[in-house]
Amino acid sequence: MWTDGQIKGKILHKLTRKGKFEHSHTAIENLPKSFPPEIKGRAKDMSEELIKEGILHLKKTSYGKQVSINLDKKEKMMEYIGEFLRME
Repeated sequence: MWTDGQIKGKILHKLTRKGKFEHSHTAIENLPKSFPPEIKGRAKDMSEELIKEGILHLKKTSYGKQVSINLDKKEKMMEYIGEFLRME
């Protein structure tokens, strides 16, 4: 069973591997793609929570919502990634 922290960690781990920091963005719809079907809904909710927490920057564009990692929240981001990596 996935915890909210593990889901957030997987999202952030994926974004860090792809280098999505500050000015490099990706579509918010892409974030749940690597999750099992039964968890995709929760992954979408956790993406929104990461935006509310300020860990992800939201950039609204003409082609949709884009997100990138806020480096000012690095400690909290590493906490979530650590939680995800410990489950594997």
